[in-house]
Order: sequence, then structure tokens, then C-alpha cells
Amino acid sequence: MTYQLGSAMLDAVVLSIVAEEDSYGYMISQKIKTVVNLKESTLYPVLKKLQEAGYLTTYDQAFQGRNRRYYTITESGREKKAFFMEEWKKYRNDIDQILLGGVQSEQE
Repeated sequence: MTYQLGSAMLDAVVLSIVAEEDSYGYMISQKIKTVVNLKESTLYPVLKKLQEAGYLTTYDQAFQGRNRRYYTITESGREKKAFFMEEWKKYRNDIDQILLGGVQSEQE
């Protein structure tokens, strides 16, 4: 993919993935990697930040003799995801207008 995920977009993507189902870090990273190259070392600070902001919570579950940390979205996380989705729709529309032509500035 030519385009990189910025910080806010990565937050939005992570919240969207976890909103679909409780997920552990590797699972989240693999879903993101289907569209953009992402190192796990980039993901974990994002998960920590979203957890500290109250958008995600965690629980551990045993798996093959080890604990797996699952992330689950909170109500405020769902609200933040909805905010990101509205912002994405506006942004995507604005970019489409530029790329596809026909954009006029608000000053005209």
C-alpha cells in the first residue's frame, strides 16, 4: 500500500477491529496487515494509549499454557469509534472530490 496510517487512523482501525470482537494483539496486527504493513512494536503503544484513555479494557485468557491478553471496547471507545467514522466519511469525501475533480474552495 502506498499510503501510511497516521496516528488517528490507526486508533480508528484498532477500535473498529476490537468493536467487532474481543481481540488479542497478534490478531489485531494480522487484520491490519491485510491492508498496510505494520510492525507489532507499533501496535502495542497504541493499545496501551487507547486503554489508558478508557477506550479499551483488557482481560487475560489461558491459551496453550500461556495467558493471552484480550482487548475489549468500552462504551466511550464505541463513542470514539463513531466520532472517527464521521470524520473519516468527511475526509474521504473531501479527498475524493479533489482526486476526482470538481472541488471548489469554500471562499468561492
